[in-house]
Amino acid sequence: MTISNETIELKRQTAGGSIAPGYWARRDRWDWVFALLVLVGGAWALFQYQHAMDGYEQAILVGTVPSLIALGWFWRPLRTLMGVVTAFTLLALWLYQTPAGGADLARADQAFMLKYFISSQSAILWMSVLFFMSTVFYWVGLMTRAGQTFEGLGSALAWVAVGLALIGTLVRWFESHQIGPDIGHIPVSNLYEVFVMFCWMTTLFYLYYEDQYKTRSMGAFVMLVVSAAVGFLLWYTLVREAHAIQPLVPALQSWWMKVHVPANFVGYGTFAIAAMLAFAYLIKQSATETRWYKLAPLWLLGIVLCLEPLVFRQSSMEKGGSYWFVYFGVSALIIGGILSARRRIAERLPSFEVLDDVMYKAIAVGFAFFTIATVLGALWAAEAWGGYWSWDPKETWALIVWLNYAAWLHMRLMKGLRGTVAAWWALVGLAVTTFAFLGVNMFLSGLHSYGEL
Repeated sequence: MTISNETIELKRQTAGGSIAPGYWARRDRWDWVFALLVLVGGAWALFQYQHAMDGYEQAILVGTVPSLIALGWFWRPLRTLMGVVTAFTLLALWLYQTPAGGADLARADQAFMLKYFISSQSAILWMSVLFFMSTVFYWVGLMTRAGQTFEGLGSALAWVAVGLALIGTLVRWFESHQIGPDIGHIPVSNLYEVFVMFCWMTTLFYLYYEDQYKTRSMGAFVMLVVSAAVGFLLWYTLVREAHAIQPLVPALQSWWMKVHVPANFVGYGTFAIAAMLAFAYLIKQSATETRWYKLAPLWLLGIVLCLEPLVFRQSSMEKGGSYWFVYFGVSALIIGGILSARRRIAERLPSFEVLDDVMYKAIAVGFAFFTIATVLGALWAAEAWGGYWSWDPKETWALIVWLNYAAWLHMRLMKGLRGTVAAWWALVGLAVTTFAFLGVNMFLSGLHSYGEL
């Protein structure tokens, strides 16, 4: 006797004696109020700024509205985030207005709120500070008895930092259009802008997993990679004054950039989460290990992380030498502290099953979006250069990243890959991804050479 899928689903829904309500039946009045507000906001943005958008950009805006509604219904904390970001962004845009009409960027140094909080540069600087503070609070929470209190503060600061990153991004988008009609563009075009996106996107994905698994102890490890990105962002600003808004180079003057780059960074962010949780997994696993040769791989990993700045060109090191000296010292202290206190840290970390499950889900989400980004990149290449694939170094390393995580997922789903091997593989994956993102720009040349450091 066979049982149909419909019967199995009905039994699942009727467990407990009642039929589970459908998707639309689960929507309450606040869901519909939220949806209405998003629709009104999207219509206002289209009416207000359609002169600055081409047909493709208007289509993206129209498609964004139902996407935001779906996200707000899927995870309700996003509603508050969207509301706060919208309110402060509109406040910033209003503060830029002059009595004579029109916007004046000089008001960024005149209006109190713009100067100190919500101009693009001020918001992003606050984002940087709060991400560092969040990381510290997560680690204090992991190491002290009052852990829940400090971890709660770390989580709250992470939410505020994400909000400020989004406010800074949206205001920067507005500011670019005020400089000149041929300069305005979505701020995902250079390393400064995409590192801001990496920071808030990675954190937001982590906060979702934190909420779903009801544990904040993973935040100490995940926020380390976000803080490292912030450290690079500050150095890059110091050396190159990268915060200055520049016109797009011809290769980036395409609507494909607006969808290709964000999709890529969903992949980068979730791969980074998986790698840091893999690191946490290995630390938890080594908690009772005393033999030095068994710990040697972890010490080697720590040395590699500390020496990371040496991959930068000598000219860049000279310009920011003291900065990277401090970076090296702080990194060494962090890695040494983690390995020395691994027993205490292991006690506070969630179970191996939770770490392994979140690592798998993060890689699965990242792989899906990275696949989409790769396809979009091929379509963009066909339009810009006349061919879908040219074995450019960036394209080649993107394929290597894709194959690496495709193999990881295949081994997971087909062979039941778990534990130590999966964790080390995820860490190696982050190294491969980092080289594909930054290393290719620094050491190799090709069609993507406009992204050099």
